Amino acid sequence: MTEKKTVEVATLGAPRIGRHRELKFALESYWSGKSSAEDLLETARTLRAQRWQEQRDRGVTRIPSNDFSLYDHVLDTAVMVGAVPPAYGWQGGPVSLDTYFAMARGSQKGPEAGCSHGSHGGHGVTAMEMTKWFDTNYHYMVPELAVEQEFNLTSAKPVEEFLEAKALGIHTRPVILGPVTFLKLAKPQEDGFDPLVLLPKLLPVYEEVLQHLKEAGADWVQIDEPALALDLVPNERDALKFACAKLAAAAPGLKLMLATYFGELGDNLETALALPVAGLHLDLVRAPQQLDAVLSTACKDLVLSLGVIDGRNIWRADLPVILKRLEAAASTREAGIEVAPSCSLLHVPIDLDLETALDADVKSWLAFAAQKMDELSLLARALNEGRDAVAAELAASVEAIAARVSSAKVHDPVVASRVAAVTPDMANRKRPFGKRADLQRAKLGLPAFPTTTIGSFPQTAEVRKARAAHAKGAMSPADYEAFLQRETADAIRWQEEIGLDALVHGEFERNDMVQYFGEKLSGFAFTKNAWVQSYGSRYVRPPVIYGDVSRPEPMTVGWWRYAQSLTDRPVKGMLTGPVTILNWSFVRDDLPRSQVCRQIALAIRDEVADLEKAGAAMIQIDEAALREGLPLRRSDWKTYLDWAVDCFRLTASGVEDATQIHTHMCYSEFNDIIDAIAAMDADVISIETSRSRMELLDAFRSYKYPNEIGPGVYDIHSPRVPEVKEMADLLGLARQRLADTQIWINPDCGLKTRKWEEVRPALVNMVTAARQLRAAAGA
Repeated sequence: MTEKKTVEVATLGAPRIGRHRELKFALESYWSGKSSAEDLLETARTLRAQRWQEQRDRGVTRIPSNDFSLYDHVLDTAVMVGAVPPAYGWQGGPVSLDTYFAMARGSQKGPEAGCSHGSHGGHGVTAMEMTKWFDTNYHYMVPELAVEQEFNLTSAKPVEEFLEAKALGIHTRPVILGPVTFLKLAKPQEDGFDPLVLLPKLLPVYEEVLQHLKEAGADWVQIDEPALALDLVPNERDALKFACAKLAAAAPGLKLMLATYFGELGDNLETALALPVAGLHLDLVRAPQQLDAVLSTACKDLVLSLGVIDGRNIWRADLPVILKRLEAAASTREAGIEVAPSCSLLHVPIDLDLETALDADVKSWLAFAAQKMDELSLLARALNEGRDAVAAELAASVEAIAARVSSAKVHDPVVASRVAAVTPDMANRKRPFGKRADLQRAKLGLPAFPTTTIGSFPQTAEVRKARAAHAKGAMSPADYEAFLQRETADAIRWQEEIGLDALVHGEFERNDMVQYFGEKLSGFAFTKNAWVQSYGSRYVRPPVIYGDVSRPEPMTVGWWRYAQSLTDRPVKGMLTGPVTILNWSFVRDDLPRSQVCRQIALAIRDEVADLEKAGAAMIQIDEAALREGLPLRRSDWKTYLDWAVDCFRLTASGVEDATQIHTHMCYSEFNDIIDAIAAMDADVISIETSRSRMELLDAFRSYKYPNEIGPGVYDIHSPRVPEVKEMADLLGLARQRLADTQIWINPDCGLKTRKWEEVRPALVNMVTAARQLRAAAGA
């Protein structure tokens, strides 16, 4: 009789940021020159040690290493293989921290060798492009690869961090982004060039890394190939076969765990099961249906890592239900199984125990990264020792699930009735865009190439200090409101002085573009310390949608009315759209996402109506996250886009035709969804285009998009201040793609994360570029 294999516990990856955001503060201190590189690296070492030790203490037996990053793991991979674009001045050898961060953030100082990357007449070096990591709210830096690209091992980070853990007495399983996914995510520097052809040149670097890891004592390495959850063509599947064969043979005795996540293998299942790897990780949260097929066809000696705990959301797991499925799987696998989250725990907050003020009922329904490790360990104990060993914990899981299902805090019959009463006409404007545009131009009286910003202005230390003081009761409501009024008045006055055409109030009263609205809507809960990394040092605390959503009272009208009273120029009403609120929240899992989104849409629709009633002639409804909710498989797109667009239109279509509706999107590939963007029928859309040198406008040109567009000319994710000529050049590229009557001029995104000393000169330059354009165009 075959001896039963011990069930292992894996995490695939853990949050990087530290319980108290230590990484954020260390990075920002280094960037500002207040601390040294060694200070930053010491903080990183401390965080890594804490992460490894906590996972070990919570029963994780397959502890990852090399899942930590100072900024982004895709950028780390590019640096590891020497894929540093020539413009950054790198001459070979180790890549310096300054070059690494210049690739991530840009630099006013310029590259090492004095050339510039896309500055086009300005000073300094711009950052590489950034976009969403699959369908998450995490952003990665897009590798840039050329036809003649050469690869060399320039960073020993995977080996160094394995040895770092080993010195602490912790044996880890290093994590490396797979070569096929790396190349598939890369941006070709020449049109028509497929980076996948570089695979034979890239693989020797990966082989070298694996050999060094084997020599260092590693017995397993996790190779992440989430591209297997995408629609792949035959040559991409062939590339995976070729790559895995090379990697499996690179270091005999070293076992490879191939990790797929974010969806179903589907038509890639046969390919995945044929790869010469020792283990395969499956996302059984997004795609539980694939388990039976894998169990019936996988070879006997393949270790299966079963992703049964949700790595993307924060709801407590129904452990008895999961355990029943695992027991059936474990009984059939001679090679053994691992229990794991569906994906890296990077995407969830660190520890629920840090939340001391959260509603007790809601808290009892949640599990953050630490609690998910506990859930995994409990499942493994039940499989290894029997259910009796964890009987009390299983009973507690059942009780928590039942309490949530029956809670009156979750269900509101009024909301359900209102959703049921929605009609198709509620999602349609009265006239088509062309006729609306004439009415809007007559009402607003704006010049050609109107200038505006996306909404927020810098959240200075003074603003954050006042908000904190008010929250703690150290500043009275009256004093806090007076402070915010002064900030708003200063912002309005300054925008008038520099000559912006459509103004914003600056959003000084808002903590976050989603949290602010969620705090004023029913059905939302909020945390104090549940931070999740969005990119680099940018962390967010996503709201928790636990119940039915409605709007008890107006949320923004008072601040809009105050700002508009200070100026004769139009001030935009600023709202976050329903799809973005949904996609940037932890969403309840007991209703379809489409139904939750429709509830939010009705709440925001009420706010739009009240803004218009108060006199707002221009209302912006941001849908920055519309594309990131797009399913990974094209066959699923239409269903999502249909309800997402319908929810936006439901929000925006209750106004008169002379009221101009704006929306904003950032860091999206628009080619894929241009039909849906057009169907949204916003009067003006502002988008991020500066890093791509207006390439993103090609989709709008090809589609012959009829509405107005504000292509971003100022990269707000970089500390650089672009010069007038740089912005003017970008506008020239925009005019090659759009009609002059379509073009608005604005930054890429909101400015809350930037400093005033960067924002002021950048926006002055932007207004100057607009005036030069008007003069050149005779407008």
